[in-house]
Amino acid sequence: MSRIWRKGLSISVPGPQPGGTIDRQITAEASLVIPASGDLRVEALALEGETVAQGQPLFRDLHNAGLTTCAPMAGRVARLDIDSARRLRQVTLFHEPGAGRHEWPPVPVDQRDPQSLTEHLRATGLWHLLRARPFGGLADPARRPAAIFVMALDTRPGAPDPLRAIEGQEAAFASGLAALMALTEGPVYLCHRAGTAPVQDAGPRLRLLPAAPVHPWGLAGFHIHAQRPATPEAPVWDIAAEDVAAIGTLLDTGLLPETRLVSLTGTGLRDARLLRCQPWADLRGLCQGHVRPGQNTILSGSLLEGRPARWLLGADRQVTVTAHHPSHGRGHWFLSALSHAARPLPLIPTAALEQSMGGALPAVPLLRAIASGDAETARKLGALSLLPEDLALADYVTGAEPRLSALFAALLERIAEEDAP
Repeated sequence: MSRIWRKGLSISVPGPQPGGTIDRQITAEASLVIPASGDLRVEALALEGETVAQGQPLFRDLHNAGLTTCAPMAGRVARLDIDSARRLRQVTLFHEPGAGRHEWPPVPVDQRDPQSLTEHLRATGLWHLLRARPFGGLADPARRPAAIFVMALDTRPGAPDPLRAIEGQEAAFASGLAALMALTEGPVYLCHRAGTAPVQDAGPRLRLLPAAPVHPWGLAGFHIHAQRPATPEAPVWDIAAEDVAAIGTLLDTGLLPETRLVSLTGTGLRDARLLRCQPWADLRGLCQGHVRPGQNTILSGSLLEGRPARWLLGADRQVTVTAHHPSHGRGHWFLSALSHAARPLPLIPTAALEQSMGGALPAVPLLRAIASGDAETARKLGALSLLPEDLALADYVTGAEPRLSALFAALLERIAEEDAP
């Protein structure tokens, strides 16, 4: 049995908490917006004004052969913004329930070899669910990972329980796990809350990693650092438990999942909710009728790392609505001076700072290396197993400016450029 990690913090979400009922809501619109800094060049597989079935291919990535993105819901392509250089800026769908579901051919168990699985997951868009470390981004299909980490635990404040997300999908989850084990010659680690493993029979390459339900142990980066640190020579992949079940469902039935489990929390809500909605869902539509009067901000993601957004971003499984509370009075001159300083705010060693890194990494030396841009020291201390989201809790407990996660993102980008062949 692996060590049970217990160091961390329990961060509560202000405002109402979601109950036990799970609603289903498909919003009237769904949209994918590419940031201005993005460079996604595509071949359109559906035209503006065309009706598409849920799961039908929408476009193919020109930089990644065979990588396709499929429609998250049955609908009409209301907007397809592609410039003259084939750079995608936005695709928006209007819900058309009668458009049905696209069916892919199921993959027999005896045909689930690594090459066939890779090609099928890329063609159906589920390859996007696999995230690579170091540096984040898409998993490289030409390389086999040293290990794959499956997250059946999410400790971000207000996050839905991943075990509830896969209720009733136990067979699909087991099928997805088997597929992951075919994609790597190394171990598959299943991270879960202590005492609640979603599977009991851990085979020779399936390792159970129990952890206490304290943040940041619901994030893959800390388990990766503790068990199989990621390096450019030995990359590691991670994936959410619900996405593993989605892979199993696709392979067994030929259908892509229609929804994911999402929580709506925050001080700006009259009542919190658990619901199943489609990817790219309209956050205003999800919140309509549940928001308190006044000025509010809708975040895609948790209170710690969420970003203001109109649409559900990426693999986010949380929506946080924060009420605007104007500050009154004048702040202390010393705090004001620190907030306007040219250099980052000082990192003061505290118990909370150590807990924010789960006790797995030397918090103060690592964060100081990140703040000062010391790439060599950061690498030695385990930075390559982490992503910027893994530092959101450190941002929260320190109030550091600039945000440590933003500094880390820039540092990772620099390291990746230096390591590029």
